[in-house]
Amino acid sequence: MIQLGLVSAILPELPLERVIQESANAGYECIELMCWPVGKAERRYAGVTHVDAGNLTDSEVARIQNLFTTSGLTISGLGYYPNALSPDAAEATNAQEHIRKVIEGAAKLGVGVVNTFIGRDWTQSLDANFAKFKQVWPDIIRLAEDNNVKVGIENCPMLFTSDEWPGGKNLAVSPKIWRRMFEEIPSPNFGLNYDPSHLVWQGMDPVGVIKEFAPRFVHAHAKDARVDRDRLNDVGILATPLEFHAPKLPGLGQVDWSGFFAALTAAGYRGPVCVEVEDRAYEGSLEDRLAACRQSQVYLRQFCPTRPAARAGATA
Repeated sequence: MIQLGLVSAILPELPLERVIQESANAGYECIELMCWPVGKAERRYAGVTHVDAGNLTDSEVARIQNLFTTSGLTISGLGYYPNALSPDAAEATNAQEHIRKVIEGAAKLGVGVVNTFIGRDWTQSLDANFAKFKQVWPDIIRLAEDNNVKVGIENCPMLFTSDEWPGGKNLAVSPKIWRRMFEEIPSPNFGLNYDPSHLVWQGMDPVGVIKEFAPRFVHAHAKDARVDRDRLNDVGILATPLEFHAPKLPGLGQVDWSGFFAALTAAGYRGPVCVEVEDRAYEGSLEDRLAACRQSQVYLRQFCPTRPAARAGATA
């Protein structure tokens, strides 16, 4: 049975205990926990640390595991989304090193999935980036294999702002590129953290690709997207994408969620689907964001039956 969960990035100011409590109260069964290095990040939704993967002592591992055991929720995966192929050598090295720490941290916690980006030098060609990919990623995936952890690559292009233009900061943006990635690294520990919303604004079918790639899904995100056709007619597809589209809560955009869940279940996927709240209309306050989490769960629950034990840790 698919588990409905929440991505913790939307609750950066809450400690882990409160994130778990609010997730349980909202009706979720699992949480993808953000594991950025402790410190400030400039990008929206980045720099959130609900698990400090670089400092996971035995006592901290026991504390986190006990919190989840008590709550009745599970950890769907650990999340860290940097640019591991950045043209800035220091940035790339730091990202690669922390990805490794998150993989090792997942193994300590008994979590089987780490979600991240491939990264990309946005000023270089696809082939030039694949050359970097082949230098960096095989060793990371070997570490994942050694730790019995699967790496899920999210398919977000990361080309929303002028400093990410024109190539974006994540290589894994389309089915054609996914095939090439998996040909280069055929490991079963190398997969996708699939977000259908990113195909919507790229003009692709987010449901049709599921049949082919579901065997590579180790995790999925539930985020919607709405394309403003009037704006697109004005600025064209060569504009930065946020000029003509907006991330939305599930059900408020153009993803066919009935088709999405039908395709997932038909393909045999039984993993987590975690709501990723990035809808600016719901970001005025913490209470607005918590309401967005609850609303998203209520909408998606029609496609995903509740596990009876999932509410064990919920409080009024």
